[in-house]
Amino acid sequence: MLAVILSNRVSPLAALILIPIAGAIAAGVAPGIPGYIVDGLAKIAPVAGMFVFAILFFGIMTDAGLLAPLVNAVLRMVGERPSRITVGTALLALLIHLDGSGAVCFLITIPALRPLYDRLGMDRRVLACTASMAAGVNFLPWTGPTLRAGAALKLPVATIFTPMIGVQVVGLVFVFVVSWWLGVREERRLGLGGHAANAEAPAHLAVTPSHSDAELALRRPRLFLVNVAITLVVVATMITGLIEPVVVFMAGTALALIVNYPSAAQQRERIDAHARAALMMAGILFAAGAFTGIMTGSGMIKALAQASVAHVPDAIGPRIPVLLGMIAMPLSLVFDPDSFYFGVLPVIAEVAGHFGVPAVQVAQAALLGQMTTGFPVSPLTPATFLVAGLSGVELGAHQRFAIPWLFAASIVMTLAAVAFGIFSL
Repeated sequence: MLAVILSNRVSPLAALILIPIAGAIAAGVAPGIPGYIVDGLAKIAPVAGMFVFAILFFGIMTDAGLLAPLVNAVLRMVGERPSRITVGTALLALLIHLDGSGAVCFLITIPALRPLYDRLGMDRRVLACTASMAAGVNFLPWTGPTLRAGAALKLPVATIFTPMIGVQVVGLVFVFVVSWWLGVREERRLGLGGHAANAEAPAHLAVTPSHSDAELALRRPRLFLVNVAITLVVVATMITGLIEPVVVFMAGTALALIVNYPSAAQQRERIDAHARAALMMAGILFAAGAFTGIMTGSGMIKALAQASVAHVPDAIGPRIPVLLGMIAMPLSLVFDPDSFYFGVLPVIAEVAGHFGVPAVQVAQAALLGQMTTGFPVSPLTPATFLVAGLSGVELGAHQRFAIPWLFAASIVMTLAAVAFGIFSL
């Protein structure tokens, strides 16, 4: 499956369904395949439902203009001082990435701030790097890696994410410190002293990104505070784990539709506008349910782990989460998210289980780098090419500049997880 997905010969959806079926037939367990798949689908259904309604919810809120004031405020705040511009870049990327979409984050953040970088002669690699760091460290319960980890190991996303909030805060502090330092370095390179750069943005730069008439017609500025309140309640309820995430996002989506677009025709249009993205991810998750159902039900995952555990030294076994956290970011350059989370992670978790390591720690370790800090530089994700293209830098230049900082963020968060007692040495 890994070879087929990485070679881009077959879509992940087809590979996740057909290859485990072929493997189960070859293993002589063909009669049990339908039952294995149904069991896998039953376990994946809440995760797939959550993702579908999370995409719809944040898509509707973006259409209604929830993020527009945030973008405008950051543009007014950064002025013309590089150290403030770089911190503002990280802040804007962090805020926009709250919807969990790396593509949306980069499509809004980079075009909004690139004119400032070009006006001052700042290195565009800094723009690409700071936006990548903020989006990469900002792994959330409704983002792809977290959902995949929960689905692959059959764990509630709140169980994985909630203990990691402190670790993520440490990672974000690192991101803002590095962003500020990169800005200071740009000030020195450009010969700008502490008082040479204006604190206020010039009027012709402190503007919002352009929007089409159709996009502006969807905005609901009078409902901004209402939408903020709905979003905060949805996110807070989901993080606390008091209610199943799929139920929270279903209710939130329905409420967002009724509040912002009262007519049935408008509601259908908003659902249709975001249905493609929701359906694509739901299809992948259900295919993953079939894969994990067959691999688990047939005993193949257990057999792989038992064969692998003999090669893991006893001294290393209990430290698997720490070691995985350390190498998770570089693994993004080798494995795409589907092949890693659905093909590799279950085997690692099963091996770790032989040494008494909970599966949740393996999932948390993976989230410290695998397609989180690693996704904006991985050649296996479209977002990497989007960052480079929007920033106007060569892909290789972006990777060489950003990889050390993204890798460092992953290491810092791993050490924080050890310090907080989440992982043990």
